[in-house]
Amino acid sequence: MSTPTVRYKYIEEVEILEDYRPGGYHPVQINDTLHHDRYQIVHKLGHGTFSTAWLALDRNSSTYVAVKVGTADADKDEVDIVSRLAMTGTDETMNPRVLNYFTVNGPNGSHPCLVTTPARCSLIDTKDSSNSGLFQLDVVRSLAVQVTKAVAHVHSRGYAHGDLHLGNLLLRFPASLNNLTIDQLYAKFGAPKLEPIARLDGSVEPLPTGVPSSAVLPVWLGLPSDDISLCDAKLLLSDFGVAFRPADKTKCESNALLVVRPPESYFEPTKPLTFKSDIWSLS
Repeated sequence: MSTPTVRYKYIEEVEILEDYRPGGYHPVQINDTLHHDRYQIVHKLGHGTFSTAWLALDRNSSTYVAVKVGTADADKDEVDIVSRLAMTGTDETMNPRVLNYFTVNGPNGSHPCLVTTPARCSLIDTKDSSNSGLFQLDVVRSLAVQVTKAVAHVHSRGYAHGDLHLGNLLLRFPASLNNLTIDQLYAKFGAPKLEPIARLDGSVEPLPTGVPSSAVLPVWLGLPSDDISLCDAKLLLSDFGVAFRPADKTKCESNALLVVRPPESYFEPTKPLTFKSDIWSLS
Protein backbone atom coordinates (compact mmCIF):
# COMPACT_ATOMS: atom_id res chain seq x y z
CA MET A 1 0.00 0.00 0.00
CA SER A 2 1.10 3.57 -0.59
CA THR A 3 1.96 5.86 2.31
CA PRO A 4 -1.16 7.73 3.49
CA THR A 5 -1.17 11.51 3.03
CA VAL A 6 -4.21 12.11 5.27
CA ARG A 7 -4.61 11.06 8.91
CA TYR A 8 -7.91 10.47 10.68
CA LYS A 9 -9.14 10.69 14.25
CA TYR A 10 -8.79 7.37 16.02
CA ILE A 11 -11.95 5.25 16.44
CA GLU A 12 -11.72 2.33 18.82
CA GLU A 13 -12.50 -1.22 17.61
CA VAL A 14 -12.30 -0.45 13.89
CA GLU A 15 -9.65 -1.04 11.25
CA ILE A 16 -6.80 1.38 10.58
CA LEU A 17 -8.61 4.17 8.77
CA GLU A 18 -5.51 5.28 6.90
CA ASP A 19 -5.64 1.93 5.09
CA TYR A 20 -8.63 3.16 3.09
CA ARG A 21 -6.39 4.00 0.14
CA PRO A 22 -5.29 2.45 -3.15
CA GLY A 23 -4.34 -1.15 -2.41
CA GLY A 24 -6.20 -1.09 0.90
CA TYR A 25 -9.72 -1.66 2.22
CA HIS A 26 -12.89 -1.37 0.17
CA PRO A 27 -15.33 1.21 1.64
CA VAL A 28 -18.23 -1.07 2.60
CA GLN A 29 -21.28 0.49 4.27
CA ILE A 30 -24.45 -0.88 5.87
CA ASN A 31 -27.16 -1.69 3.28
CA ASP A 32 -24.64 -1.89 0.45
CA THR A 33 -25.32 -4.77 -1.92
CA LEU A 34 -22.57 -6.86 -3.48
CA HIS A 35 -22.32 -9.27 -6.40
CA HIS A 36 -25.21 -8.22 -8.59
CA ASP A 37 -27.28 -7.10 -5.56
CA ARG A 38 -27.25 -10.62 -4.12
CA TYR A 39 -25.65 -9.88 -0.73
CA GLN A 40 -27.10 -7.08 1.42
CA ILE A 41 -24.72 -5.89 4.15
CA VAL A 42 -26.56 -5.79 7.50
CA HIS A 43 -23.82 -5.75 10.17
CA LYS A 44 -20.07 -5.68 10.63
CA LEU A 45 -18.45 -8.78 12.13
CA GLY A 46 -14.90 -7.49 12.47
CA HIS A 47 -11.67 -6.76 10.65
CA GLY A 48 -8.13 -7.95 10.13
CA THR A 49 -4.98 -6.51 8.64
CA PHE A 50 -6.00 -7.61 5.16
CA SER A 51 -9.81 -7.69 5.26
CA THR A 52 -13.06 -6.54 6.79
CA ALA A 53 -15.80 -9.08 7.59
CA TRP A 54 -19.52 -8.46 7.27
CA LEU A 55 -22.80 -10.19 8.05
CA ALA A 56 -24.95 -10.14 4.95
CA LEU A 57 -28.32 -11.42 3.85
CA ASP A 58 -28.16 -13.66 0.81
CA ARG A 59 -31.23 -12.55 -1.09
CA ASN A 60 -31.20 -15.69 -3.24
CA SER A 61 -31.47 -18.12 -0.34
CA SER A 62 -32.85 -15.83 2.42
CA THR A 63 -30.00 -16.92 4.71
CA TYR A 64 -27.31 -14.98 6.54
CA VAL A 65 -23.72 -15.32 5.37
CA ALA A 66 -20.33 -13.89 6.21
CA VAL A 67 -18.62 -11.86 3.49
CA LYS A 68 -14.89 -11.31 3.94
CA VAL A 69 -13.79 -8.38 1.75
CA GLY A 70 -10.03 -8.40 1.27
CA THR A 71 -7.75 -5.46 0.70
CA ALA A 72 -6.82 -4.88 -2.92
CA ASP A 73 -3.28 -6.11 -2.24
CA ALA A 74 -4.38 -9.15 -0.16
CA ASP A 75 -3.09 -12.61 -1.00
CA LYS A 76 -5.64 -14.29 -3.29
CA ASP A 77 -4.65 -17.83 -2.24
CA GLU A 78 -7.05 -18.11 0.71
CA VAL A 79 -10.13 -19.02 -1.32
CA ASP A 80 -8.22 -21.80 -3.07
CA ILE A 81 -6.94 -23.17 0.24
CA VAL A 82 -10.35 -23.08 1.93
CA SER A 83 -11.98 -24.70 -1.11
CA ARG A 84 -9.44 -27.54 -1.11
CA LEU A 85 -9.97 -28.15 2.60
CA ALA A 86 -13.72 -28.38 2.06
CA MET A 87 -13.36 -31.02 -0.67
CA THR A 88 -13.37 -33.94 1.79
CA GLY A 89 -15.75 -35.74 4.06
CA THR A 90 -14.49 -34.03 7.21
CA ASP A 91 -16.95 -32.48 9.63
CA GLU A 92 -17.78 -29.15 7.98
CA THR A 93 -18.43 -27.48 11.31
CA MET A 94 -14.65 -27.32 11.87
CA ASN A 95 -13.60 -25.91 8.52
CA PRO A 96 -15.16 -23.00 6.66
CA ARG A 97 -17.41 -23.83 3.74
CA VAL A 98 -16.98 -21.59 0.72
CA LEU A 99 -20.43 -20.54 -0.46
CA ASN A 100 -19.25 -18.11 -3.11
CA TYR A 101 -16.27 -16.13 -4.30
CA PHE A 102 -16.17 -12.96 -6.37
CA THR A 103 -14.30 -9.70 -6.73
CA VAL A 104 -15.58 -6.19 -6.24
CA ASN A 105 -14.02 -3.22 -7.99
CA GLY A 106 -13.88 0.08 -6.16
CA PRO A 107 -11.90 3.29 -5.77
CA ASN A 108 -9.09 1.46 -3.94
CA GLY A 109 -8.70 -1.40 -6.39
CA SER A 110 -10.04 -4.89 -7.02
CA HIS A 111 -10.95 -6.76 -3.83
CA PRO A 112 -11.38 -10.53 -3.32
CA CYS A 113 -14.63 -11.42 -1.52
CA LEU A 114 -15.06 -14.77 0.20
CA VAL A 115 -18.56 -15.85 1.27
CA THR A 116 -18.86 -18.43 4.05
CA THR A 117 -21.26 -19.48 6.79
CA PRO A 118 -21.25 -16.88 9.61
CA ALA A 119 -19.76 -17.27 13.07
CA ARG A 120 -21.00 -15.64 16.25
CA CYS A 121 -17.69 -14.79 17.95
CA SER A 122 -14.10 -15.90 18.52
CA LEU A 123 -12.98 -17.81 21.60
CA ILE A 124 -10.88 -14.86 22.73
CA ASP A 125 -13.90 -12.55 22.53
CA THR A 126 -16.11 -14.93 24.47
CA LYS A 127 -13.44 -15.22 27.18
CA ASP A 128 -13.01 -11.45 27.36
CA SER A 129 -16.76 -10.95 27.78
CA SER A 130 -16.87 -13.23 30.82
CA ASN A 131 -16.06 -12.28 34.40
CA SER A 132 -14.21 -15.55 34.94
CA GLY A 133 -12.70 -15.95 31.48
CA LEU A 134 -13.31 -19.69 31.81
CA PHE A 135 -15.32 -22.36 29.98
CA GLN A 136 -17.23 -25.22 31.54
CA LEU A 137 -15.14 -28.38 31.72
CA ASP A 138 -17.18 -30.39 29.21
CA VAL A 139 -17.07 -27.44 26.80
CA VAL A 140 -13.27 -27.18 27.12
CA ARG A 141 -12.87 -30.86 26.37
CA SER A 142 -15.10 -30.63 23.32
CA LEU A 143 -13.34 -27.53 21.96
CA ALA A 144 -9.91 -29.11 22.48
CA VAL A 145 -10.93 -32.19 20.51
CA GLN A 146 -12.47 -30.12 17.72
CA VAL A 147 -9.51 -27.81 17.20
CA THR A 148 -7.08 -30.74 17.27
CA LYS A 149 -9.11 -32.55 14.62
CA ALA A 150 -9.40 -29.37 12.54
CA VAL A 151 -5.63 -28.78 12.55
CA ALA A 152 -4.98 -32.45 11.79
CA HIS A 153 -7.29 -32.17 8.79
CA VAL A 154 -5.50 -29.05 7.51
CA HIS A 155 -2.16 -30.88 7.82
CA SER A 156 -3.53 -33.96 6.08
CA ARG A 157 -4.27 -31.78 3.05
CA GLY A 158 -0.66 -30.61 2.98
CA TYR A 159 -1.18 -27.15 4.50
CA ALA A 160 0.08 -25.44 7.63
CA HIS A 161 -2.34 -22.86 9.05
CA GLY A 162 0.39 -20.48 10.18
CA ASP A 163 -1.70 -18.29 12.48
CA LEU A 164 -3.33 -20.40 15.19
CA HIS A 165 -4.69 -18.47 18.14
CA LEU A 166 -7.99 -18.05 19.99
CA GLY A 167 -8.99 -15.14 17.76
CA ASN A 168 -9.10 -17.50 14.76
CA LEU A 169 -11.19 -20.14 16.53
CA LEU A 170 -14.83 -19.21 16.08
CA LEU A 171 -18.15 -20.42 17.45
CA ARG A 172 -20.70 -21.16 14.76
CA PHE A 173 -24.17 -19.67 14.77
CA PRO A 174 -27.13 -22.00 15.26
CA ALA A 175 -29.31 -22.47 12.16
CA SER A 176 -32.08 -20.55 13.93
CA LEU A 177 -30.31 -17.31 12.96
CA ASN A 178 -31.91 -17.63 9.53
CA ASN A 179 -35.38 -17.42 11.09
CA LEU A 180 -34.78 -13.75 11.93
CA THR A 181 -35.71 -10.88 9.64
CA ILE A 182 -33.26 -7.99 9.51
CA ASP A 183 -35.48 -5.98 11.87
CA GLN A 184 -35.64 -8.92 14.29
CA LEU A 185 -31.87 -9.30 14.06
CA TYR A 186 -31.45 -5.65 15.03
CA ALA A 187 -33.97 -6.01 17.86
CA LYS A 188 -32.03 -8.97 19.24
CA PHE A 189 -28.44 -7.78 18.78
CA GLY A 190 -28.76 -4.04 18.23
CA ALA A 191 -28.65 -1.89 15.12
CA PRO A 192 -25.31 -1.03 13.47
CA LYS A 193 -23.34 1.73 15.18
CA LEU A 194 -21.63 4.29 12.98
CA GLU A 195 -18.89 6.78 13.86
CA PRO A 196 -18.20 9.66 11.45
CA ILE A 197 -14.67 9.66 10.04
CA ALA A 198 -12.93 13.00 10.57
CA ARG A 199 -9.57 14.27 9.41
CA LEU A 200 -6.98 14.68 12.14
CA ASP A 201 -5.89 18.05 10.80
CA GLY A 202 -9.41 19.43 11.29
CA SER A 203 -9.77 20.29 7.62
CA VAL A 204 -13.31 20.59 6.29
CA GLU A 205 -12.22 19.38 2.88
CA PRO A 206 -14.08 16.28 1.64
CA LEU A 207 -12.60 12.92 2.54
CA PRO A 208 -10.45 11.40 -0.21
CA THR A 209 -12.11 9.09 -2.71
CA GLY A 210 -12.17 5.57 -1.30
CA VAL A 211 -12.63 6.63 2.35
CA PRO A 212 -16.11 5.95 3.79
CA SER A 213 -17.97 8.76 5.49
CA SER A 214 -18.46 6.64 8.63
CA ALA A 215 -16.71 3.71 10.29
CA VAL A 216 -18.93 0.79 11.34
CA LEU A 217 -18.32 -0.69 14.78
CA PRO A 218 -18.38 -4.50 15.01
CA VAL A 219 -21.48 -6.10 16.46
CA TRP A 220 -21.36 -8.43 19.46
CA LEU A 221 -23.21 -11.64 18.61
CA GLY A 222 -21.59 -13.95 21.12
CA LEU A 223 -21.92 -15.32 24.62
CA PRO A 224 -19.71 -15.07 27.72
CA SER A 225 -17.49 -18.15 27.96
CA ASP A 226 -19.07 -19.41 31.18
CA ASP A 227 -22.55 -19.29 29.56
CA ILE A 228 -21.61 -21.52 26.63
CA SER A 229 -23.19 -24.96 26.82
CA LEU A 230 -21.98 -28.11 25.13
CA CYS A 231 -24.56 -27.70 22.36
CA ASP A 232 -23.22 -24.17 21.66
CA ALA A 233 -19.62 -25.41 21.38
CA LYS A 234 -19.44 -25.91 17.61
CA LEU A 235 -16.05 -24.77 16.42
CA LEU A 236 -14.89 -23.22 13.16
CA LEU A 237 -11.21 -22.80 12.30
CA SER A 238 -10.88 -19.57 10.35
CA ASP A 239 -8.48 -17.18 8.62
CA PHE A 240 -6.27 -19.06 6.18
CA GLY A 241 -4.78 -15.84 4.85
CA VAL A 242 -1.20 -16.88 5.73
CA ALA A 243 -1.61 -20.66 5.33
CA PHE A 244 1.01 -22.36 3.17
CA ARG A 245 2.17 -25.73 1.86
CA PRO A 246 5.59 -26.54 3.39
CA ALA A 247 6.29 -28.88 0.47
CA ASP A 248 5.82 -26.07 -2.06
CA LYS A 249 6.73 -22.87 -0.28
CA THR A 250 9.61 -22.00 2.01
CA LYS A 251 8.44 -19.74 4.80
CA CYS A 252 10.68 -18.65 7.65
CA GLU A 253 8.75 -15.77 9.23
CA SER A 254 5.99 -16.73 11.64
CA ASN A 255 2.72 -14.77 11.64
CA ALA A 256 1.58 -16.28 14.94
CA LEU A 257 0.97 -14.07 17.96
CA LEU A 258 3.99 -13.71 20.22
CA VAL A 259 2.44 -15.75 23.03
CA VAL A 260 1.98 -18.81 20.76
CA ARG A 261 4.85 -18.25 18.29
CA PRO A 262 7.00 -21.36 17.82
CA PRO A 263 10.52 -21.14 19.33
CA GLU A 264 12.29 -21.87 16.02
CA SER A 265 11.12 -18.50 14.71
CA TYR A 266 13.20 -16.90 17.50
CA PHE A 267 16.23 -19.17 17.68
CA GLU A 268 16.44 -20.38 14.08
CA PRO A 269 14.92 -17.50 12.08
CA THR A 270 16.35 -18.74 8.76
CA LYS A 271 14.99 -22.27 9.17
CA PRO A 272 11.76 -22.98 7.20
CA LEU A 273 8.59 -23.41 9.22
CA THR A 274 6.83 -26.78 9.13
CA PHE A 275 3.70 -28.46 10.45
CA LYS A 276 5.45 -28.60 13.83
CA SER A 277 5.06 -24.84 14.12
CA ASP A 278 1.27 -25.25 14.13
CA ILE A 279 1.51 -28.02 16.71
CA TRP A 280 3.48 -25.74 19.04
CA SER A 281 0.87 -22.97 18.71
CA LEU A 282 -1.94 -25.49 19.18
CA SER A 283 -0.49 -26.87 22.40
